[in-house]
Amino acid sequence: MNENIRISPIRLVDAEGEMLGEMETAKALELAEEAGMDLVEVSPNAKPPVCRIMDYSKAQYEKRKKSAGPKQHRTQLKQIRLRAKIGDHDIQVKVQKARSFLERRDKVKVNVMFRGRENAHHDLGRELLEGFIEKLSDVATVEQYPRMESGKVMSATLSPLAKQATSS
Repeated sequence: MNENIRISPIRLVDAEGEMLGEMETAKALELAEEAGMDLVEVSPNAKPPVCRIMDYSKAQYEKRKKSAGPKQHRTQLKQIRLRAKIGDHDIQVKVQKARSFLERRDKVKVNVMFRGRENAHHDLGRELLEGFIEKLSDVATVEQYPRMESGKVMSATLSPLAKQATSS
């Protein structure tokens, strides 16, 4: 690269990929400096060697970026907390939030909290969770059905549906 190219003459390719022909290495270095780029040896075994005018750091960056591949989504467990006495609109808001988590390929754990006298009405919490699951049945499958976890919390876990191949 640049002054480390010892062989002269070289065959030069400019930044647009156009062949400029054979020339002295010093002249090629001047052209590269005028363009604000580097002179890089791309084919050292050719006779004469082929060099190209390019932004070397940008080429290295794009090469690393290409070899890294696409980023993988790591599934997280998101929790949504409800109470046994929750309003209809509040449930809708929580369902929409759960739907957005599931569409991002995250799992959702829905907890219904019981306090005081609510503990005597676990059936209301179960109905609430089953209704919640029903509203999300188009985007989720039930991984764990509603059950009491501790004395005061009933929970269910939902996971996103497997991606289906789109046919066109």
